Amino acid sequence: MTKHEEPPMKEEILPPEEEGKEEVDLQAEVDKLKDQLLRTVAELENYRKRAEREREETAKYAISGFARELLSVADNLRRALESVPEKHDEPEKLLESLMEGVEITENELISAFKKHAIEKIDPLGQPFDHHLHQAMFEQEDPDQPIGTVIHVMQVGYQIHGRLLRPALVGVVKGKKLDATLTPSEPLPT
Repeated sequence: MTKHEEPPMKEEILPPEEEGKEEVDLQAEVDKLKDQLLRTVAELENYRKRAEREREETAKYAISGFARELLSVADNLRRALESVPEKHDEPEKLLESLMEGVEITENELISAFKKHAIEKIDPLGQPFDHHLHQAMFEQEDPDQPIGTVIHVMQVGYQIHGRLLRPALVGVVKGKKLDATLTPSEPLPT
């Protein structure tokens, strides 16, 4: 044997009770690592699903700003059409071509809205819905149920079911109770 060579190590032989304990410790370590692995895999899968949902939402609503800008264009085109009287004795050709051009433009705009799932909210005659409508005034109307939209000042729009702009509406108001009236039955004391 040279100076630098170490004697071969003898394999330590453990007593049977220590051997069993070491095996239990190793199995516990394996179980712990397996649990950590499963949790990490589950976390990665959840992250992947969440990222996919966010990507889909981003793609779905990416044009929202663009769509909001186009809403005023649609409103102005509609106002231009409504400013021209329906009945003319002899409409000039210029007025006719203006109306025709504005109508074509409006139809193209509506087609583009449909292509991008932008839907008009025109709630005339429907019950007021604070998720889709903004009440601008209340008015009494005995022929309509309380809370019914009786006037639409400006239509609203939504994209894929998400509100872009609420409809500005007038709503039927309820009757106020008169404080001087007495109840038909006495109040309990």
